[in-house]
Amino acid sequence: MSAPTHPLQLDQQHGVATLTFSRPEALNAINVPMALALRDAVRQLTQDTSVRCIVLRGQGRAFMAGGDLATLQANPVQGAQDLLGPLNEVVELLAAGNAPVIAQVHGAAAGAGLSVMLQADFVLAAESTQLNMAYIKLGASCDVGASWALPRLVGLRHALEIALLSEPLNTEQALRLGLINRVLPAADLDADVQQLAKQLASGPTQAYGHMRRLMRNSWQRTLPQQLEAEAQAFVQCAKTEDFSRGLSAFFAKQPASFIGQ
Repeated sequence: MSAPTHPLQLDQQHGVATLTFSRPEALNAINVPMALALRDAVRQLTQDTSVRCIVLRGQGRAFMAGGDLATLQANPVQGAQDLLGPLNEVVELLAAGNAPVIAQVHGAAAGAGLSVMLQADFVLAAESTQLNMAYIKLGASCDVGASWALPRLVGLRHALEIALLSEPLNTEQALRLGLINRVLPAADLDADVQQLAKQLASGPTQAYGHMRRLMRNSWQRTLPQQLEAEAQAFVQCAKTEDFSRGLSAFFAKQPASFIGQ
C-alpha cells in the first residue's frame, strides 16, 4: 500500500474529529506542509460547533518523531520560522477551544511530537511508547508550547531534567511523572481512545471549554482574579441549554442528555 499523498487525514464522526499525522515513511516528522495542513484543519474544527472532541494520532510506527530535520537543514532559520508559525497557532486554537483534546500515542513521541502531545487534555499511550524531548541533542531549545506545558505537568525540577538531559522516558516513567493518563496494550489503544472520545463528545461541550480555560489560565491570575473568572464562566454556563438539561436530569434522578449547546 502506497503512502498517502496528504500529510494529514481528517475524519469526523458523531462529534469526534480525528486528526491523523500521515507521513509514516518519516515516522510522521512534521514538515511545513503537515504544519500548514494541521493549522488549517484546527482552524476549521475549532469553528465547528458540531465538533465535541478532537483526537490526535499518528499513522504507522510512531505518533510523531519530531520536526522534519531536512526542512531545518536546508535553511535553519527560515525553516524554523515556517514550521513554528502554524504550529504555534495550532496550540493557541486548541487551548482556546471548547472541545477536549486526546493524544493517542504509540511508538515514538519526540521533539515537536512530544510538544504536541503535551498540549492535549488526555494522553493515552501504548505500553511500548518512548518519549524524548530530544531538542538539546540538536543544540536547540524547545518549541510548540513545551516550556509552558511541561513544568505545569511535572514541576520545574522534573521539567528541567527531562529537557536538559533529553533521556528517553518509557511509559512507566511518564505515567509516574504525570505526562500521560493511561498506559494500554497496543491492541487496546484504538478502542479505549474511541470510548473516551465518545464519552467526551456526549458531554456539555461549552462547560468543558470554560473548565479547560479556567485550569490553563489559573497560573496567570491571582486568587481574586481566578474567583471572578470562575464566576463569569459559571454564569455563561448557566445560560446554556446543557445546563438546563443537567438541572432537569438531576431533579428527575436521571442521567443528563447533553447536546453541546
